[in-house]
Amino acid sequence: MSLWKRLFGGSPAAEPGPAKPAAEEEHKGFTILAEPYQAEGGQFQTAGTVRKEVDGTVKEHRFVRADRFATQDDATEFSLQKGRQLVDEQGERMFR
Repeated sequence: MSLWKRLFGGSPAAEPGPAKPAAEEEHKGFTILAEPYQAEGGQFQTAGTVRKEVDGTVKEHRFVRADRFATQDDATEFSLQKGRQLVDEQGERMFR
């Protein structure tokens, strides 16, 4: 918040919280969360999280890829695809 807004009674801006995943999917015992976000130029960036409980602890691997899409639906589907690919190629090794 700027000094002027504080001095003259402006309300604080809402703090952005964690984004709700656009989609969630189970794959081979892992949970994949598609979390694309809006990037420059109005396009949506591929991003997500792969999660699994290992020895009683929830482990997470976050990923962001350079791929961008015109729609959030396309970016969501591709984020899920990339999450499945990570699970298939790396499995629990991604948490080391």
